[in-house]
Amino acid sequence: MNIISEPLPSQQPLAEALVSDYAAVQQLYTGDARLDVSWMNRAEWLDRSEDTRVDRKAVVERLRRYNALHNASPEVSAALDLLEQPDTYVVTGGQQSGLFTGPSLVIYKAITIIQAAAHASKKLNKPVVPVFWIAGEDHDWEEANHAYVLTRELDVTRIRLHKNDDRRTQVGQTEVSQESWNTVIEKLSGALQDSEHKAELLADLRADAAASRTLTEFFAKQLGRWFGQYGLILLDSSDNGLREVEQSVFRRIILDNDRLGQAYREAADQLESLGFEAQAEVAPDGANLFYIHEGERLLLFKREGRFEDRKGLISFSRDELLEQADLHPERFSNNVLTRPLMQDSLLPVLGTVLGAGEIAYWGLTGRAFTAMGLQMPILLPRMSFTMTDSAVQKYMTKYELSFEDVKDRMADKREAWLAGQVDMDVDGRFDEVIQSFEALYEPLIEEIGTVRRGLLKLGAANKEKIREQIEFLRQRTLGALEEAHAAALKQWECIGLTLFPMDKPQERVLNAYYYLNKYGQEWVHELLQIPYEITGGHRIIEL
Repeated sequence: MNIISEPLPSQQPLAEALVSDYAAVQQLYTGDARLDVSWMNRAEWLDRSEDTRVDRKAVVERLRRYNALHNASPEVSAALDLLEQPDTYVVTGGQQSGLFTGPSLVIYKAITIIQAAAHASKKLNKPVVPVFWIAGEDHDWEEANHAYVLTRELDVTRIRLHKNDDRRTQVGQTEVSQESWNTVIEKLSGALQDSEHKAELLADLRADAAASRTLTEFFAKQLGRWFGQYGLILLDSSDNGLREVEQSVFRRIILDNDRLGQAYREAADQLESLGFEAQAEVAPDGANLFYIHEGERLLLFKREGRFEDRKGLISFSRDELLEQADLHPERFSNNVLTRPLMQDSLLPVLGTVLGAGEIAYWGLTGRAFTAMGLQMPILLPRMSFTMTDSAVQKYMTKYELSFEDVKDRMADKREAWLAGQVDMDVDGRFDEVIQSFEALYEPLIEEIGTVRRGLLKLGAANKEKIREQIEFLRQRTLGALEEAHAAALKQWECIGLTLFPMDKPQERVLNAYYYLNKYGQEWVHELLQIPYEITGGHRIIEL
């Protein structure tokens, strides 16, 4: 395995500023992760504020039950023992559950969380445990239910897990039949090439599916299989047992709702004044909470002193909503802006691992942390990787392509290479012919127009037909050129599909099972040996 550092801009100005120009965004965040003083200040604040969070033992007890079911290992049990102690901190990060864990960036986020926790523990000489927050409360099934897999034919195919209705149920509470599990696993089997690792991977998937009621449980079992041995604790935000522990926090969010709403709006204005765009909607009447009504997750808004959903299916006064939180905490769910507050109310979070988009919307939450008597944790950019195998490396060398070439100018490079395979400049010669033809033909049309007026229109139409025939011949010539070099162009296509499938970074599209199938589950453990980079960064991994 060879590792090459290679920039891959995120297209998120806030995320870029966090690591390259912290002074420009320091009003929005808590501390620069590169400075030791940031870590020490955060640790001291966590020590002082221990009594303001939900009781550790209650949180750990719920996490023990969940992890015993889906992530049972001695290392996780030991990490939970540590978390129960008041001098232990947490590095966390999260993602919604996805089919076969979704895009490979999910694996990289888990790796970053584990490595960041070890880094922080060494820096502070204190125990720091990694926690992966599974956003099982999310209701966007279409975003979670699929995986893009690189097939044995080097095509990208989407494998999709279907459900029987379009209700807005939480992914973590949406049941999946064994028939549906079998269908998607068989599709994955058909997509993957035969390898020495394939039978074991499929056996593991079938075992996990047989023991999984929901996509979130399936997701948790896969993460546990790879990362449990590193002490990665899993937390599912849709776990009803956890909701009972969160009850007091939901009460605070309801009681302080007006103040929180004001904090989010002020933060949005502050972002604009600094020249940034808010990356999450801050609705003027938003309550920033969901309510689970008859299984569906409904976003709440404040209207004339009441909390209601957009369609008016539910309506509560503040006191009625507080009573619901007391009696039925499992009916409440955070939105993207209150989830960070819930996370820090439950756990002693030293730092949280985020992708670029998450860093951007966390810029809206600083004032809300203060309004809740909390303090934003240190933000840690997720490490980013692009995998290349020996075939892709060979092709890139053959065609003298850099990673930047593939990212920014692949089509131009391909066309230039193809044009260089023949002595004639196909496009240039055809352009010359068209120019010469038009230069000769247009004066003729004008002359025949003096013979009879109708001939002018006929001549113009005739000219277009001749031009269409010349263009037709151009395309046939280019097609013949591509046919003559089909094998080479397939290699170009392989490079593009592997590094930037669907014109996006590999980690945001391709599922990890292509690499697990090719290199075995040891691939995950080898990635964990890559040195931790506190600013995230992007690295090419030559396998």
